[in-house]
Amino acid sequence: MQSNPNNIELDDWQKEVLETEGNICLRSGRQVGKSTVISIKAAEYAIQNHKKTILVVAAVERQAYLLFEKLLHYLMDNYKKFIKKGKHRPTKSKIQLTNGSVIMCLPTGMSGLGIRGYTVDLLIADEAAFIPEDVWTAVTPMLAVTKGDVILLSTPHGKGGYYYSCFDDENFTSFHVSSEECGRIDPKFLAREKAKMTKVHYAQEYLGEFVDELRQFFSSDLIKSVMSDIPTLSMKGDNYLGVDVARMGGDETVLFSLRKNGDNLHQVGLDISKNTMLPETIRRILNHDTQYNYKKIYIDDGGLGVGVFDPLLEHNQTKRKVEAINNSSRSIDNEDKKYKKIMKEDLYTNLLRLMEQKRIKLDSNPEIMLSLKSVQYEYTEKKNLKIFGNYTHITEALVRAAWCMKDKALNIYIF
Repeated sequence: MQSNPNNIELDDWQKEVLETEGNICLRSGRQVGKSTVISIKAAEYAIQNHKKTILVVAAVERQAYLLFEKLLHYLMDNYKKFIKKGKHRPTKSKIQLTNGSVIMCLPTGMSGLGIRGYTVDLLIADEAAFIPEDVWTAVTPMLAVTKGDVILLSTPHGKGGYYYSCFDDENFTSFHVSSEECGRIDPKFLAREKAKMTKVHYAQEYLGEFVDELRQFFSSDLIKSVMSDIPTLSMKGDNYLGVDVARMGGDETVLFSLRKNGDNLHQVGLDISKNTMLPETIRRILNHDTQYNYKKIYIDDGGLGVGVFDPLLEHNQTKRKVEAINNSSRSIDNEDKKYKKIMKEDLYTNLLRLMEQKRIKLDSNPEIMLSLKSVQYEYTEKKNLKIFGNYTHITEALVRAAWCMKDKALNIYIF
């Protein structure tokens, strides 16, 4: 039995999770409070048991820290005297307690190499559906000696894979909670989301359903095939920048730099920043342009992006380089003056084609892998292609940078 010292108001299913022992597999819609209850459960386990090792993992570092930070805040609010101080004070990836228990936070990466060799008593995998399948072979040995437990929590990501199979595994206690069951979520918000999404997309994101109809736009094997650990900074060619400006709500702003040499593209830079004010984003772009001397800078100028695009369009350094590309942008062929709308599927299918033809080489980076893997698609009732995902900001910048391959056929002007 696990307590809740601060008497945080919990839903009935969250209370049941706290009471459950052994392996747990939790699937849910978005914003139901799954990370909150698991952070409480992990913290209470560490406090009530001496000399235990708890490991929190996720596919990438930034994602792993979200649950870890909640866990630390809960300990600070309720068990501050148990947290070691001085040289053993908490770091961004480790909390040491006076009872000998240790809580660590690590990204799994693409292979699980970074978590191999650890012996743990409790393993927590956040957004487990997005952790690469190769990683799970590193999990079992970690628990072999301690006979420890595994807690998997995630929104679904299609059918298949380790997380999907664990939900129906008799060795796991499974929980399924939809966003519609959460009293803290405004029904009007869900109604608006339901109206703008397809039934299948809504079923996955908010009902927490495993669905067959959704597919990865870029297959895992295809993503791996275009990734390399070999640096390409010495390669000659023209540099292009794709920018995705963070929306309200804490997404990261991404600057993705590609170098074009003939018919091929190579990654030369990736800058990801969070909670960055628009003036700082502008300065970052200008600094990157000083370093790479871009031929073109492609920006999503929708929403907050216009606050970056407009100043760059007026700046002497970038006014002849910056171009707006979003789902409603128009491009014009300078020869025959015909207009063409650049749709989202144009941007994504262009990148897909480059990957399939092995004409683009990306760094072997788990954040890029996760972003590309998170992109899903389906066909609507009217047979239109719909592309979406939860961690696509890196890919959004990448597809814009990769649009440079179309510039040899289209001369793009800004209206």
